[in-house]
Amino acid sequence: MSMAVVGMIAGMALAFAGYFGGFGAFVLVAALGAVGFVVGRFLDGDMDLGEFFHVRERRR
Repeated sequence: MSMAVVGMIAGMALAFAGYFGGFGAFVLVAALGAVGFVVGRFLDGDMDLGEFFHVRERRR
């Protein structure tokens, strides 16, 4: 499935949530979509959790 189709489906889901549920539902669907995107990228092997939890060392 191409990224254009995935984007279209996500946009339609956000539009339905915004129309029927209001702004709160829109934000909830957008946040859960972002979480799903990150989890999907992690499961596909395109992302490493170390990128988020890497502690940067301060050099002086």
